[in-house]
Amino acid sequence: MQPLRGILYKVMSVALFMGMASLVKAASADVPPGQAVFFRSFFALPIIFGWLALRGELRDGWKTKNPMGHFWRGLIGTSAMGLGFTALGLLPLPEVTAIGYAAPIFVVIFAAMFLGEKVRAFRLSAVGLGMIGVLIVLSPRLSLGGTLDVAQTLGAVVALMGAIFAALAHVFVRKMVATETTAAIVFWFTVTSSVLALFTLPWGWVMPDLSVAAMLVSAGLLGGVGQICLTSSYRYADASLVAPFDYTSMILALTIGYLVFDEVPTGTMLIGAMIVMIAGVLIIWRERRLGLQRAQQRKATGHSGN
Repeated sequence: MQPLRGILYKVMSVALFMGMASLVKAASADVPPGQAVFFRSFFALPIIFGWLALRGELRDGWKTKNPMGHFWRGLIGTSAMGLGFTALGLLPLPEVTAIGYAAPIFVVIFAAMFLGEKVRAFRLSAVGLGMIGVLIVLSPRLSLGGTLDVAQTLGAVVALMGAIFAALAHVFVRKMVATETTAAIVFWFTVTSSVLALFTLPWGWVMPDLSVAAMLVSAGLLGGVGQICLTSSYRYADASLVAPFDYTSMILALTIGYLVFDEVPTGTMLIGAMIVMIAGVLIIWRERRLGLQRAQQRKATGHSGN
């Protein structure tokens, strides 16, 4: 039952994050992205504090041995969030979701560059396949034809930059888990992103009306609960088991995009998204195989010493 619980938490986190993204998109015409980042982060803090209290970590869970690591992770993660929120105001929800699937592809590249992880032919092939899928998704927005829409082209570039920054943030987290607890990483990211978002005040923050404010506050609350569900999913199941369920977000994005925002996906976007998802699943499968091999090697080494 434990792996099933992990999968359930993962699917719940995906649904909550998609609800959050939908609320941010709905408010994007009224508030700038930096203000949306602030609401998303600041109003997640009560949820995070409650979570720490329930875990008995309110006193010590936020303590850190690497404050600068949290700052740089927060700066990169906040940039990823801001870029993603900007893209939501410029592109259909399913398209932003599909481009976001490029993040695991870039994680493989950055892990090799910055963490020294070995990347062999299989994962390189999966990365290449994923990049082809990303290019297919982007192709209508980067067309040199006369139908080029400048705003949507900007949205596609911004969404891709958001995926790159999200991948960098993930690599930072991979490095930080050696010395930092999950509670500390979640807490300090939320605090850092709240503070950093305030620096966007000169770029046109507005006083939202009651309905827009309610959407932004709700986005923060959903984001906080989604983060807890995501963290909980990894307590009950291996990351390689729950990771493929990220792709349920496409079903939700297509449904919400069509029913709420009147967005009809193009065949090109769907084909590209499918290719990126296949590449992502191949990378996850390979990561799981490598993880099992490393575990067997450690076990064999331990036995040989007895």
